[in-house]
Amino acid sequence: MQIPSDLEIAREAALKPLTSIAERMGIRSDLLEQYGESVVKVRLEAADELAERPRARYVVVTAVTPTPLGEGKTTTTVGLGDGLNRIGKQTTVAIRQPSMGPVFGIKGGAAGGGYSQVVPMETLNLHLTGDIHAVGAAHNLLAAMLDNHLYQGNTLEIDPHSITWRRVLDVNDRSLRNIITGLGGRTDGTPRQTGFDITAASEVMALLSLSTSLRDLRSRLGRIIVGNTRSGKPVTAEQLGAAGAMAALLRDAIKPNLLQTLEHTPVLVHTGPFGNIATGNSSVVADLIGLRSGDFLVTEAGFGADMGAERFFNIKCRISGNAPDAAVVVATVRALKTHSGRHKVVAGRPLPEEILAENPDDVRAGAANLRKQIENCRLHGVSPVVAVNAFPTDHPSELEEVRRIATEAGARSAVCTNVPDGGRGAEELAATVAEAAEESSDFTLLYPDHAPLREKVESVARNVYGADGVEYSKLAAQQIDSCERNGLGTLPVCIAKTHLSISADPQLRGAPTGWTLPVREVRASAGAGFVYLICGTMQTMPGLSGSPAAFHIDLDDEGRISGLS
Repeated sequence: MQIPSDLEIAREAALKPLTSIAERMGIRSDLLEQYGESVVKVRLEAADELAERPRARYVVVTAVTPTPLGEGKTTTTVGLGDGLNRIGKQTTVAIRQPSMGPVFGIKGGAAGGGYSQVVPMETLNLHLTGDIHAVGAAHNLLAAMLDNHLYQGNTLEIDPHSITWRRVLDVNDRSLRNIITGLGGRTDGTPRQTGFDITAASEVMALLSLSTSLRDLRSRLGRIIVGNTRSGKPVTAEQLGAAGAMAALLRDAIKPNLLQTLEHTPVLVHTGPFGNIATGNSSVVADLIGLRSGDFLVTEAGFGADMGAERFFNIKCRISGNAPDAAVVVATVRALKTHSGRHKVVAGRPLPEEILAENPDDVRAGAANLRKQIENCRLHGVSPVVAVNAFPTDHPSELEEVRRIATEAGARSAVCTNVPDGGRGAEELAATVAEAAEESSDFTLLYPDHAPLREKVESVARNVYGADGVEYSKLAAQQIDSCERNGLGTLPVCIAKTHLSISADPQLRGAPTGWTLPVREVRASAGAGFVYLICGTMQTMPGLSGSPAAFHIDLDDEGRISGLS
């Protein structure tokens, strides 16, 4: 059955007043700030007012290692929220805000799909309430004040070669990865090599997502390290006098945004740290509100369980103190076929015909990846449920094979058809997740705070990625030792690597072993509260493809957006 496009479905939605959606969550109307007709911000006081209410069951949605086309994780998250509401469990969903770089690039929007969407789609995917722009403004203000400090005499004796604070932009633009600033005359600044990252990779975005209050946000901004003095001591945003003004720019951005699904499930959309570069999770503040607003809070972690879920467990939950009750691992037939190594999937191109042919053996051949991602949830003491996101091209025998693999790995499973069927197509998944969440949770962090940084990295590499060990470049070894000397050794680690493989090599499928994690660079994200390691050839500023989504986006004669996917 051919269903209308996501944009057509979204435009037909009959939205409920968000005051009534919020009221169902227990949030009074005076705690809402209206942004147009279809979005509100929720004031931070709501978390305090809801604090005495019972805590909801906490469910994180993750996935197998995705193909370049994605496996519908956001769609499943939305569908699960609607499905839980349909079976009588009052549920709130919490997701990240889409970055406009991917929206105009290969990925397209991030509002879900089919009849499992957050609406209005155009508003969510383009600007929303301007939070990402506020993050960019705060980040770039610090960059400007840093360069101005150099120009005005450099009284802090900052070593220009040690500066790690680049500028950001919410666009995919490879031409800005490496640039030289300060060219021109004497009054045009101090020339130095630097570059741009995408805004979602900004430490400001990550620390905004991990802040628990305005006071905490202000404190974290002050701890941002931009470089070192000539004697090797870290220089912070507080020392540069920038943290207060940055906090002022983020005063409204720290408030979560409330939208709704097509079936009127409340959705908190807040912050958007990248899933392969940063923490890849929506905000702690949104979860603090959502966890007191009903029976279930369903949130999503970026990419596979080795990526966003690992950071959800070891960074976000460590900071918030909230432990998950269940984890949903989204899997698709096409993803497991891809992990068999027998098929090649290219972003932006149709699936090859042979991958669409009925072949349960190909599904079985790619099972190692699903088994490992189930294991990665169990490593943290969380009960996994496999959500088999069904596509029209799947065959019943293949769907059954995925479920058989899940059963063999000791995980519950359910097939979802929520793209064409909405919440009704996720009712089986909802019931299965509710059952799993009732089990007593034995949530465990992978490593303790006091472990040395190298030990923490080794623990993630060996236990989560399946690596034999870790290899540091000469620069990275010096940088991680510097982090320890500067008192950052108690922080958790955030490992930036490819999302297309459990390993650091995007060409390796399944669950590869016998490889070594290559750490190229180590950065101190002291404001966010983690040490950030860059592995392999990871880019912090994506580029556009030969056929970006921007080619198809336009306005019609009535001023309506077209071509958004």
